Amino acid sequence: MLVGNIKELIPQMLELDNEKLYELKEVKKKRTLDQNSYYWLLLNKLAKKLKIPSAELHFELIKKSCPFEEYLVPEASNLRALEYYEERNKIEKNGKEFKVIRVYVGSSLLDTSEMGILLDNLIDECKLQGIETLPPYELEKMRSLERSK
Repeated sequence: MLVGNIKELIPQMLELDNEKLYELKEVKKKRTLDQNSYYWLLLNKLAKKLKIPSAELHFELIKKSCPFEEYLVPEASNLRALEYYEERNKIEKNGKEFKVIRVYVGSSLLDTSEMGILLDNLIDECKLQGIETLPPYELEKMRSLERSK
């Protein structure tokens, strides 16, 4: 695997086998521990205030905030291995029944900017419920630390 900035990668790439295909993708920084800790602290406060399970609230925020993909699966499929998904609708194709499912990326797989969106949506919900959150300058400090890592 090659990792580096564009100026470091080009000379290395010129040495690769010309007959093979390669995939180049941007490396994104994973969510930070600070983001994750603050998210769960606020989530538990909000769940307690709303008197709903934190897992249920977490899934609602994921549906509102996180990337997703949709798949067509046979009607009788057992989807227990999927953590965050919802059935959207059912269709018939070639005489067979299928369900359309939307699979969401879980918070543990988010990069820092995606986690920032999830956290911002949670903060908005907390403010609506009168739950105190970090002041804007503290949130910005956390974000600037994330960007510099």
